[in-house]
Amino acid sequence: MLGIVLAGGEGKRLMPLTTDRAKPAVTFGGTYRLVDFVLSNLVNGDILRICVLTQYKSHSLDRHITTTWRMSSLLGNYVTPVPAQQRLGPRWYLGSADAILQSLNLIYDEQPEYVAVFGADHVYRMDPRQMLARHIDSGAGVTVAGIRVPRAESPSFGVISPGSDGLTVERFLEKPADPPGLPDDPECVFASMGNYIFTTKALIEALQRDAEDPNSVHDMGGSILPALTDRGEAQLYDFSANHVPGETSRDRGYWRDVGTLDAYYDAHMDLIAERPAFNLYNRSWPIYTHSGQLSPARFNAGGIASESIISAGCLIRGQVTQSVLSPGVVVDPGAVVQGSVLHDNVHVGRGAIVRGAILDKNVEVPPGATIGVNPDRDTELYTVSKGGVIALGKGQHVP
Repeated sequence: MLGIVLAGGEGKRLMPLTTDRAKPAVTFGGTYRLVDFVLSNLVNGDILRICVLTQYKSHSLDRHITTTWRMSSLLGNYVTPVPAQQRLGPRWYLGSADAILQSLNLIYDEQPEYVAVFGADHVYRMDPRQMLARHIDSGAGVTVAGIRVPRAESPSFGVISPGSDGLTVERFLEKPADPPGLPDDPECVFASMGNYIFTTKALIEALQRDAEDPNSVHDMGGSILPALTDRGEAQLYDFSANHVPGETSRDRGYWRDVGTLDAYYDAHMDLIAERPAFNLYNRSWPIYTHSGQLSPARFNAGGIASESIISAGCLIRGQVTQSVLSPGVVVDPGAVVQGSVLHDNVHVGRGAIVRGAILDKNVEVPPGATIGVNPDRDTELYTVSKGGVIALGKGQHVP
């Protein structure tokens, strides 16, 4: 089994968090990067040879993978970033399918029976072994993981229409405006999770056929899956059938595409509830990362925090509620942080107020400054999402 993680996306909808880094390298949950979730799922599922295909603004992502994800070389295991190599000529990747086509040397070197092609920017837990077992039993060329979502959300996803047996993919529609609902629930559809398991021969043949098609967009969801569906070689794997050790009834089946600021913010709020929708503290299926050598968090001068995640190295002298703080955040006396996500080394000055905001690394909020208090002023100065979430980029100046 070989794992290929597609981590080359620009993440335009997450700007300004992706101004200086690839989307899979964006911090999540205090100490993690988004790519840590897919890598943890693969490694926990005994897929121990993994190539991460990168392209845009990949330095931060490359550094995180090479310093954190070190496997046993004695056993031949590895997690390695693979930049765009231009093996087929002086051009970058034309799409996710072209990325794999240009990296077929990785498959030829390993000669796996099966290839897991997973996306790099979703928050979830999944045991890929269960999906692999279903794939082998079906004899399909590809098995695609699907999750039920409201039909109204279809324009954001690739939509899988299963056949009468509930398993064979009858149609694969890329971000349709008005797809048919499911027979047992007309208001829901199966959305593709961006996770595929291929029989190696079927993957190579599909990529080669796609490369010869001048009208193709060379994308996994937009090209490869529809082609294999037309050939009757695609099967659906219902994510609700997947179970991992240590899951709770609350977080079973949790999966979030955090591709927008609102989705990213909401996923953080899912972490801090008394009964979190996604439980970071499942030791039976851990999410791995490396947060550096830092002292424990400290509370002084009457500083308090409630319903929040406070990472190592934080110094809290003010008031923090319903927020997620990454390592090294400082909140000075009299400052108030409410319903916010603060990345590494953010400093909130004395008496400042931060509400409903995402602050990227190294943002300095001066004493007495306010964010999330005056909507008109915030719109003039910062990025504000459709849902009203205020976002500041890495090191952005706060008046």
